[in-house]
Amino acid sequence: MNKLLYGVAYYDEYMPCDRLAKDVEMMKAARGSSLVRIAESTWSTCEPQEGVFDFSHVIRVLDAMEEAGISVIIGTPTYAIPTWMVKSHPDVLATTKKGPGIYGARQIMDITHPVYRYYGERVIRKLMEGVCTQKNVSSDFQLDNETK
Repeated sequence: MNKLLYGVAYYDEYMPCDRLAKDVEMMKAARGSSLVRIAESTWSTCEPQEGVFDFSHVIRVLDAMEEAGISVIIGTPTYAIPTWMVKSHPDVLATTKKGPGIYGARQIMDITHPVYRYYGERVIRKLMEGVCTQKNVSSDFQLDNETK
């Protein structure tokens, strides 16, 4: 490696208003910014209903970063499960010392549960299909965030 990558985690989907252009401008102003990580914990946005996929928010950020010359690491969105999964498969929630899991927080699923593994693999594959032609996607993909 002959270059140190320097960047930020970016959560466009959490912004209450459209400020992507301003945020990119600020990233560029931070001398040396060359990388951004996106899309982790966005499963509910990527698949708002079972089998209905929408990666437009990811593509929108990828396009803005490409125009700015910033590389992107894509985080898989499986850090937080969507509501529809819990409604259809409540047993996907992990049981802890405190008892059965309650939907709402992140990382409340049993990562060994076959339902989680099936749907998780599916959304990851669909996401990768949707972004594989983007030129600025780094060779790295983040598989999870803050595993327990």
